[in-house]
Amino acid sequence: MLAELQPLRRTPAGVPVLNCVLAHESEQIEADRPRAVSVELQAVAVGELAGMLAAAAPGMRIRATGFMAAKSLRSRAPVMHLNKIEFLEGN
Repeated sequence: MLAELQPLRRTPAGVPVLNCVLAHESEQIEADRPRAVSVELQAVAVGELAGMLAAAAPGMRIRATGFMAAKSLRSRAPVMHLNKIEFLEGN
């Protein structure tokens, strides 16, 4: 789910960039027992995908794929770089 969307911005080269927060909640099995799991994760979309995501609204359910990378050289906090977004029904 899209928990938060920041305004669309552009790099100095004019490439669109959009930062957001993704929220995940599910039940997983750990040590043969169900466990409720929830997490919020910083994410970023670049290029055409950023423009597509800019039209979304917080609370929309999505399926996202991409890769994890450090936020910057100074901040090693993880950020998911989105490669694909699928808007799910029921939004």
